[in-house]
Amino acid sequence: MSVLVNSVANTPPLVQARNVHKSFENLEVLKGIDLDVVPGEVVVILGPSGSGKSTFLRCINHLESINRGSIEVDDEQIGYRLNKGRLVKLSSHAIALQRRKIGMVFQQFNLYPHMTALQNVIEAPIGIHGESRSQATENALALLDRVGLSAKAHNYPRQLSGGQQQRVAIARALAIKPKLMLFDEPTSALDPELVGEVLSTMRDLASQGLTMIVVTHEIGFAREAADRVVFMDGGKIVEQGKPEDVIGNPQHPRTRSFLSRFI
Repeated sequence: MSVLVNSVANTPPLVQARNVHKSFENLEVLKGIDLDVVPGEVVVILGPSGSGKSTFLRCINHLESINRGSIEVDDEQIGYRLNKGRLVKLSSHAIALQRRKIGMVFQQFNLYPHMTALQNVIEAPIGIHGESRSQATENALALLDRVGLSAKAHNYPRQLSGGQQQRVAIARALAIKPKLMLFDEPTSALDPELVGEVLSTMRDLASQGLTMIVVTHEIGFAREAADRVVFMDGGKIVEQGKPEDVIGNPQHPRTRSFLSRFI
Protein backbone atom coordinates (compact mmCIF):
# COMPACT_ATOMS: atom_id res chain seq x y z
CA MET A 1 0.00 0.00 0.00
CA SER A 2 1.59 3.27 -1.07
CA VAL A 3 1.77 6.14 1.35
CA LEU A 4 0.36 9.53 0.48
CA VAL A 5 2.72 12.43 1.05
CA ASN A 6 1.58 16.03 1.02
CA SER A 7 4.78 18.06 1.17
CA VAL A 8 3.05 21.30 2.16
CA ALA A 9 0.77 20.92 5.14
CA ASN A 10 -2.87 21.78 4.51
CA THR A 11 -2.22 22.69 0.85
CA PRO A 12 -4.90 21.22 -1.45
CA PRO A 13 -3.26 18.96 -4.05
CA LEU A 14 -3.10 20.01 -7.69
CA VAL A 15 -2.86 16.33 -8.67
CA GLN A 16 -4.72 13.65 -6.77
CA ALA A 17 -4.46 10.02 -7.89
CA ARG A 18 -6.42 7.36 -6.07
CA ASN A 19 -6.22 3.58 -6.52
CA VAL A 20 -5.20 3.93 -10.18
CA HIS A 21 -5.20 0.66 -12.11
CA LYS A 22 -4.20 0.18 -15.72
CA SER A 23 -3.95 -3.01 -17.77
CA PHE A 24 -3.01 -3.74 -21.36
CA GLU A 25 -5.04 -6.85 -22.18
CA ASN A 26 -3.88 -9.37 -19.55
CA LEU A 27 -0.88 -7.38 -18.37
CA GLU A 28 -1.58 -5.28 -15.26
CA VAL A 29 0.81 -2.33 -15.41
CA LEU A 30 -0.51 -0.11 -12.60
CA LYS A 31 -1.74 -1.83 -9.45
CA GLY A 32 -3.35 0.81 -7.29
CA ILE A 33 -1.34 4.05 -7.41
CA ASP A 34 -2.08 6.72 -4.79
CA LEU A 35 -0.28 10.04 -5.13
CA ASP A 36 -0.84 13.69 -4.26
CA VAL A 37 1.19 16.54 -5.79
CA VAL A 38 0.73 20.04 -4.40
CA PRO A 39 1.15 23.28 -6.38
CA GLY A 40 4.78 24.21 -6.92
CA GLU A 41 6.07 20.75 -6.04
CA VAL A 42 8.63 18.89 -8.16
CA VAL A 43 8.12 15.13 -7.96
CA VAL A 44 10.63 12.82 -9.63
CA ILE A 45 9.56 9.23 -10.30
CA LEU A 46 12.33 6.65 -10.43
CA GLY A 47 12.16 2.94 -11.11
CA PRO A 48 13.26 0.16 -13.44
CA SER A 49 11.96 -0.24 -16.98
CA GLY A 50 8.50 -1.79 -16.94
CA SER A 51 7.63 -0.48 -13.49
CA GLY A 52 4.72 1.61 -14.82
CA LYS A 53 6.31 5.08 -14.50
CA SER A 54 5.60 6.32 -18.03
CA THR A 55 2.19 4.66 -18.14
CA PHE A 56 1.17 6.48 -14.97
CA LEU A 57 2.39 9.77 -16.41
CA ARG A 58 0.39 9.21 -19.59
CA CYS A 59 -2.69 8.40 -17.53
CA ILE A 60 -2.49 11.79 -15.81
CA ASN A 61 -3.36 13.61 -19.04
CA HIS A 62 -5.44 10.73 -20.40
CA LEU A 63 -3.10 9.69 -23.20
CA GLU A 64 -3.83 6.31 -21.63
CA SER A 65 -7.21 5.55 -20.07
CA ILE A 66 -7.37 4.01 -16.62
CA ASN A 67 -9.35 0.88 -15.77
CA ARG A 68 -10.10 1.72 -12.18
CA GLY A 69 -9.57 4.51 -9.68
CA SER A 70 -9.45 8.25 -10.33
CA ILE A 71 -7.06 11.02 -11.29
CA GLU A 72 -7.92 14.65 -10.59
CA VAL A 73 -5.97 17.69 -11.77
CA ASP A 74 -7.01 21.06 -10.41
CA ASP A 75 -10.18 19.51 -8.95
CA GLU A 76 -11.24 17.98 -12.27
CA GLN A 77 -11.59 14.26 -12.86
CA ILE A 78 -9.38 13.69 -15.92
CA GLY A 79 -10.98 11.85 -18.81
CA TYR A 80 -14.11 10.85 -16.93
CA ARG A 81 -16.99 12.01 -14.82
CA LEU A 82 -18.41 10.08 -11.94
CA ASN A 83 -21.97 8.87 -12.37
CA LYS A 84 -23.42 6.92 -9.45
CA GLY A 85 -19.96 5.76 -8.45
CA ARG A 86 -18.95 4.67 -11.96
CA LEU A 87 -16.53 6.31 -14.38
CA VAL A 88 -18.14 7.60 -17.57
CA LYS A 89 -15.73 8.67 -20.31
CA LEU A 90 -15.83 12.29 -21.41
CA SER A 91 -16.02 13.37 -25.03
CA SER A 92 -12.81 14.00 -26.98
CA HIS A 93 -13.58 17.72 -26.93
CA ALA A 94 -14.01 17.77 -23.14
CA ILE A 95 -10.75 15.85 -22.66
CA ALA A 96 -8.94 18.28 -24.97
CA LEU A 97 -10.17 21.16 -22.82
CA GLN A 98 -8.84 19.44 -19.70
CA ARG A 99 -5.44 18.96 -21.31
CA ARG A 100 -5.10 22.72 -21.71
CA LYS A 101 -3.86 22.90 -18.13
CA ILE A 102 -1.30 20.08 -18.57
CA GLY A 103 1.92 20.39 -20.58
CA MET A 104 3.91 17.30 -21.53
CA VAL A 105 7.42 16.70 -22.81
CA PHE A 106 8.14 13.29 -24.30
CA GLN A 107 11.23 11.15 -24.88
CA GLN A 108 11.08 12.01 -28.57
CA PHE A 109 10.84 15.69 -29.41
CA ASN A 110 7.85 15.36 -31.80
CA LEU A 111 8.49 18.76 -33.40
CA TYR A 112 6.88 19.52 -36.75
CA PRO A 113 9.84 19.23 -39.15
CA HIS A 114 8.37 21.69 -41.67
CA MET A 115 7.99 24.42 -39.02
CA THR A 116 10.62 26.63 -37.42
CA ALA A 117 11.18 26.59 -33.69
CA LEU A 118 8.99 29.67 -33.35
CA GLN A 119 6.22 28.17 -35.49
CA ASN A 120 6.28 24.98 -33.41
CA VAL A 121 5.82 26.98 -30.22
CA ILE A 122 2.96 29.18 -31.47
CA GLU A 123 0.98 26.34 -33.10
CA ALA A 124 -1.09 25.32 -30.06
CA PRO A 125 -1.72 28.82 -28.63
CA ILE A 126 -3.12 29.97 -31.98
CA GLY A 127 -4.78 26.78 -33.23
CA ILE A 128 -6.21 25.47 -29.96
CA HIS A 129 -6.32 28.38 -27.54
CA GLY A 130 -7.34 31.09 -29.99
CA GLU A 131 -4.55 33.55 -29.21
CA SER A 132 -3.79 36.21 -31.77
CA ARG A 133 -0.66 35.58 -33.85
CA SER A 134 1.02 38.69 -32.48
CA GLN A 135 0.38 37.72 -28.84
CA ALA A 136 1.38 34.09 -29.40
CA THR A 137 4.57 35.19 -31.17
CA GLU A 138 5.49 37.59 -28.37
CA ASN A 139 4.97 34.87 -25.76
CA ALA A 140 6.83 32.26 -27.84
CA LEU A 141 9.86 34.48 -28.28
CA ALA A 142 9.94 35.07 -24.52
CA LEU A 143 9.75 31.30 -23.92
CA LEU A 144 12.50 30.55 -26.42
CA ASP A 145 14.62 33.11 -24.63
CA ARG A 146 13.71 31.45 -21.33
CA VAL A 147 15.12 28.11 -22.58
CA GLY A 148 18.16 29.80 -24.11
CA LEU A 149 17.16 29.56 -27.76
CA SER A 150 16.11 33.05 -28.79
CA ALA A 151 18.81 33.00 -31.49
CA LYS A 152 17.33 29.80 -32.98
CA ALA A 153 13.72 31.00 -33.32
CA HIS A 154 13.77 30.78 -37.12
CA ASN A 155 15.71 27.53 -37.39
CA TYR A 156 14.05 24.29 -38.43
CA PRO A 157 14.37 21.17 -36.26
CA ARG A 158 16.91 19.61 -38.65
CA GLN A 159 19.14 22.63 -37.98
CA LEU A 160 19.08 22.07 -34.21
CA SER A 161 20.87 19.59 -31.99
CA GLY A 162 18.86 17.04 -30.04
CA GLY A 163 19.23 19.07 -26.86
CA GLN A 164 18.05 22.21 -28.63
CA GLN A 165 15.07 20.36 -30.10
CA GLN A 166 14.08 19.12 -26.66
CA ARG A 167 14.32 22.65 -25.26
CA VAL A 168 12.02 23.84 -28.07
CA ALA A 169 9.65 21.04 -27.05
CA ILE A 170 9.75 22.35 -23.47
CA ALA A 171 8.98 25.88 -24.70
CA ARG A 172 6.11 24.48 -26.77
CA ALA A 173 4.64 22.73 -23.74
CA LEU A 174 4.96 25.92 -21.68
CA ALA A 175 3.24 27.99 -24.37
CA ILE A 176 -0.20 26.77 -23.28
CA LYS A 177 0.50 28.20 -19.79
CA PRO A 178 -0.04 24.86 -18.03
CA LYS A 179 -0.60 24.47 -14.33
CA LEU A 180 1.22 21.13 -14.46
CA MET A 181 4.18 19.93 -16.50
CA LEU A 182 4.84 16.25 -17.16
CA PHE A 183 8.26 15.06 -18.35
CA ASP A 184 8.55 11.50 -19.66
CA GLU A 185 12.27 10.62 -19.66
CA PRO A 186 13.08 13.85 -21.51
CA THR A 187 16.79 13.11 -21.83
CA SER A 188 16.69 9.43 -22.79
CA ALA A 189 16.92 10.10 -26.55
CA LEU A 190 19.85 12.51 -26.21
CA ASP A 191 23.55 11.95 -26.63
CA PRO A 192 25.24 12.14 -23.20
CA GLU A 193 26.91 15.49 -23.91
CA LEU A 194 23.50 17.09 -24.61
CA VAL A 195 21.74 15.88 -21.47
CA GLY A 196 23.09 18.66 -19.26
CA GLU A 197 21.54 21.54 -21.21
CA VAL A 198 18.05 20.04 -20.97
CA LEU A 199 18.41 19.24 -17.28
CA SER A 200 19.63 22.80 -16.68
CA THR A 201 16.47 24.16 -18.31
CA MET A 202 14.35 21.86 -16.15
CA ARG A 203 16.18 22.95 -13.00
CA ASP A 204 15.42 26.56 -13.89
CA LEU A 205 11.73 25.73 -14.28
CA ALA A 206 11.73 23.92 -10.95
CA SER A 207 13.35 26.90 -9.22
CA GLN A 208 10.60 29.15 -10.61
CA GLY A 209 7.88 27.18 -8.81
CA LEU A 210 6.38 25.25 -11.73
CA THR A 211 4.56 22.10 -10.65
CA MET A 212 6.38 19.19 -12.30
CA ILE A 213 6.19 15.41 -12.38
CA VAL A 214 9.33 13.98 -13.96
CA VAL A 215 10.01 10.39 -14.96
CA THR A 216 13.77 10.03 -15.36
CA HIS A 217 16.84 7.94 -14.64
CA GLU A 218 18.88 11.08 -13.92
CA ILE A 219 19.64 10.53 -10.25
CA GLY A 220 21.62 13.77 -10.00
CA PHE A 221 18.63 15.78 -11.19
CA ALA A 222 16.37 13.98 -8.72
CA ARG A 223 18.75 14.75 -5.87
CA GLU A 224 19.18 18.42 -6.77
CA ALA A 225 15.79 19.53 -8.12
CA ALA A 226 13.12 17.28 -6.61
CA ASP A 227 11.04 18.13 -3.58
CA ARG A 228 10.05 14.48 -3.45
CA VAL A 229 11.30 11.27 -5.02
CA VAL A 230 8.89 8.42 -5.72
CA PHE A 231 10.25 4.95 -6.43
CA MET A 232 8.01 2.62 -8.42
CA ASP A 233 8.41 -1.09 -9.04
CA GLY A 234 5.99 -3.67 -10.39
CA GLY A 235 3.21 -1.16 -10.93
CA LYS A 236 3.24 0.09 -7.34
CA ILE A 237 4.80 2.90 -5.33
CA VAL A 238 7.35 1.17 -3.15
CA GLU A 239 8.91 4.13 -1.39
CA GLN A 240 8.73 7.92 -1.45
CA GLY A 241 10.07 10.88 0.46
CA LYS A 242 12.66 13.63 0.35
CA PRO A 243 15.55 13.02 -2.07
CA GLU A 244 18.08 12.83 0.75
CA ASP A 245 16.02 10.05 2.33
CA VAL A 246 15.02 7.96 -0.69
CA ILE A 247 18.31 8.36 -2.57
CA GLY A 248 20.65 8.83 0.35
CA ASN A 249 19.14 6.29 2.73
CA PRO A 250 16.57 4.07 0.96
CA GLN A 251 14.56 1.83 3.27
CA HIS A 252 13.10 -0.71 0.87
CA PRO A 253 15.38 -3.50 -0.45
CA ARG A 254 14.11 -2.98 -4.00
CA THR A 255 14.95 0.73 -3.87
CA ARG A 256 18.42 -0.01 -2.52
CA SER A 257 19.03 -2.58 -5.24
CA PHE A 258 17.96 -0.21 -8.01
CA LEU A 259 19.95 2.78 -6.76
CA SER A 260 23.09 0.71 -6.21
CA ARG A 261 23.57 0.69 -9.97
CA PHE A 262 23.76 4.49 -10.10
CA ILE A 263 25.43 5.52 -6.88
